[in-house]
Amino acid sequence: MVEHKGPISDEYLREAILTVFATDSRTSSTDLRVGVLNGIAHLAGVVDSMAKRDTAEKLAKHVCGIRGVVNRIEAPGAPSPSRAVNLDLNN
Repeated sequence: MVEHKGPISDEYLREAILTVFATDSRTSSTDLRVGVLNGIAHLAGVVDSMAKRDTAEKLAKHVCGIRGVVNRIEAPGAPSPSRAVNLDLNN
């Protein structure tokens, strides 16, 4: 693991999330988009189940340095992507 001095860049966090998605069997076949701004991950795309949507959010939240996740992934039964904002900044 590479040790960082100072704050972790948003681009580094984005790449870390994409790597986790690519290596996890539950999300590796999905076509998800990831953006990170000020340590907040923004997830978008379309999946075929709420389980995959929830898994992607959980995986992103566990990346060291992520302060919160905005999950706008579309899935059957999911809230409208334009409305769903779930930030937990108390970590």
